[in-house]
Amino acid sequence: MQIQNDTQPYDSINVTPMLDLAYVLLVVFIIMTTASVQGLTMNLPKPSNTPSEEKHETKIVQISPEGRFMINGVGVTPAELESQLLAAKARDPKLAVMVKGDPATQYAKVIEVVDLVNRLQIDGLGLITARIGT
Repeated sequence: MQIQNDTQPYDSINVTPMLDLAYVLLVVFIIMTTASVQGLTMNLPKPSNTPSEEKHETKIVQISPEGRFMINGVGVTPAELESQLLAAKARDPKLAVMVKGDPATQYAKVIEVVDLVNRLQIDGLGLITARIGT
């Protein structure tokens, strides 16, 4: 019969308690991280049930794939485009300009129209796009 001595080294280390501690710490860090993330507080405007009585002029600027400009379907040069938008803004300070570019249009032409609208200080600018799935 052999007596075991307490001074002999262990052949293996039991890692189960260390894994339990690691999992507990992981859960604590996950809970603390998600609890500390706060959302952005926004006060969104409330819609009105009454329709707007204001009617403002809207100009649709189309850009063909070749880079030609059209206002409401009528072809214009860049100088005519600027003068027509300037005249429309003089008639209606709250003029809205919608830019409709063909998918094959050069992006620089769209930016040219956007820069022109910004230079003329027209606040109502929109981009017309196709519906998804059509």
